[in-house]
Amino acid sequence: MFTSTSTGCATQDPAAARPQHVAAPADGTERLAQEPAAAPSRVEIERFADVRLLRYQVPGFAELDARRKELLYYLCEAALSGREIIYDQKYRYNLAIKRLLEEVVRHYAGDRGAADFQALVLYLKRVWFANGIHHQYSSEKFAPGFDFAALARMVKATPRGRFPVRPGQSVDALLAELEPVIFDPAVDAKLVSKSGASDVVASSAVNFYGRGLTQADVAAFYAGRLSPHDPEPVSLGLNSTLEQSSAGPVERVWKVGGRYTEAIEQVVRWLEKACTVAESDAQRIALEKLVQFYRSGNLRDWDDYNIAWLADKDSLVDTINGFIEVYHDPLGMRASFQSVVSFRDAVATKRIEAIARESQWFEDHSPILDHHKKADVKGITGRVITVVIEAGDTSPTTPIGINLPNSDWIRTQHGSKSVSLGNIIAAYDAVRGGADREWAWDAADAERGARYAALASELNTDMHEVIGHASGQIDPGVAPIAETLKNYSSTLEEARADLVALYYAIDPKLVELGLMPSVEVGQVEYERYIRNGLQLQLYRVPPGADIEQDHMRNRQLIAAWCYERGKPDNVIERRERDGKTYFVVNDFVRLRELFGELLRELQRIKSEGDYAAGRELVERYAVKVDRKLHAEVLARYAKLDIPPFSGFMGPRLVPVREGERIVDVKLEYPEDFSSQMLEYTDKYGFLPSWN
Repeated sequence: MFTSTSTGCATQDPAAARPQHVAAPADGTERLAQEPAAAPSRVEIERFADVRLLRYQVPGFAELDARRKELLYYLCEAALSGREIIYDQKYRYNLAIKRLLEEVVRHYAGDRGAADFQALVLYLKRVWFANGIHHQYSSEKFAPGFDFAALARMVKATPRGRFPVRPGQSVDALLAELEPVIFDPAVDAKLVSKSGASDVVASSAVNFYGRGLTQADVAAFYAGRLSPHDPEPVSLGLNSTLEQSSAGPVERVWKVGGRYTEAIEQVVRWLEKACTVAESDAQRIALEKLVQFYRSGNLRDWDDYNIAWLADKDSLVDTINGFIEVYHDPLGMRASFQSVVSFRDAVATKRIEAIARESQWFEDHSPILDHHKKADVKGITGRVITVVIEAGDTSPTTPIGINLPNSDWIRTQHGSKSVSLGNIIAAYDAVRGGADREWAWDAADAERGARYAALASELNTDMHEVIGHASGQIDPGVAPIAETLKNYSSTLEEARADLVALYYAIDPKLVELGLMPSVEVGQVEYERYIRNGLQLQLYRVPPGADIEQDHMRNRQLIAAWCYERGKPDNVIERRERDGKTYFVVNDFVRLRELFGELLRELQRIKSEGDYAAGRELVERYAVKVDRKLHAEVLARYAKLDIPPFSGFMGPRLVPVREGERIVDVKLEYPEDFSSQMLEYTDKYGFLPSWN
């Protein structure tokens, strides 16, 4: 599980002000031949639509030895080789649309300053940013900003284009097929629907399930495959598409020789090179097991890899690579491709390690029921990492914290790894600004937030990952949460991990460990979390829409539940001044008790697999939006000039060779988002447009 970049922490977008920036060329082609800057001079690179592009630095890379740099280069190539898988996983037309538009942007011979062409460029940038034609948070399909006639005209004025036609298909027929997909807002309107009031499979456009399959079909297919009494259950469906055939549903496994083989073969090729320069036997064994999984597609091999990855505790370099998070599956089963390549920040790691060392103390003192606690918390490690490259579902938008593996039985028996993405957080901090002040009740509140917000954010992220996801246990005989809690599993698990972090945020134990100077740091986190859950994050929701994204749902669930339960004691007070709404925490001790009460219930729901209770909590507190408050939030943010979403451009790794031998690796920092995306298509566009 990962901590989203929208957690309402000080490192996040809503709290960031706009620095001066220079606009990039509209079509992204002019800078392809330019030499990138040797080191980034600006954090913010570009803005378009509702997003901004940031750039992170990679401190410490130049000081690494040549072998580790070579290892990182291979791992980054493996990551980028799989990057296009996420496009097809999200929507069956994404790759064809992306490549059609890229050809127009490259080779259009008409007026490139015309409004329609500029609208097409903007639409393509949004597709790149979201890894598809649906919004990265709201899940709604993008409105293109140009009409079908304009698209057809621009395609026909692109004589050198290599368009993604099917075998035997004309360009006109391709355009006719794509017309309703791009321009009809009712066709595949929502990427992921998790509402319990609908068939979440049939109403989701995501490409994990074949056309015509229903939620009941999927449930029936897996009913005979569930093993609730298996102490080591595999993650059913994790790495496959479920499609309809004449004999009924069948899984198409993502592996070498299976679906996505063209990209996976390249991932494997680079992973095998990485094995030759691994830092240790433990790291090499883990990488070899990952290769074995990609070759076999066997989920037992995936579990073996995760166990071996956990066993490698000492390597400086690390990678997360695979089909991992299930947020895009309405049923919480199938995982998106993602990769994060990094090396450990030894100095910054001391903070997160202090939390990991005390994981048993936190478990023992948790407010959850005793029989839901782990008697022996095993193998939890915490690291602050420096990201080199991210790909797939972690790019351009990225988490700020990650805890893996997701399998509960592996966590119980073998432990987990938690990482905080240090240089990503630093980039957010560099552009942090005015939203906290706008929603602070008074000057003292704002000053306290400015003093402690960054530390409060870091501690919240660390505890969410290290002791949040790793805490608690499922009752014997209860299946994994993807099977029991279904479409609500991700929301409830993220809420549970947040509540663990919140419960301990004002505990004197953190002061005793030297992690914060006083409990006032945790109080700042309480204030900011409640305001974000009830107000600030609504900036990311389109007018009239409900909340769909799991992390946003989990935050509103917690904040709204505590606000309602705390009303008799006025724990959280809603105040108004000058036409503006504020939420003020009056009783931090009682709020902590409320966090503990909700945590106890969410752990019970997870441990017992209580779908009905989980559904009731999510549908009652997490989904619906106060329309009047939403309009106020949008109006107040409009005056702040802060984009609601941020993403990142990573560096380019350039090997320095003596003959065939790599003797060094240099980092280059591209200056333009469009140039980087087109370069990625050229170098890593291994998949066919139709899969």
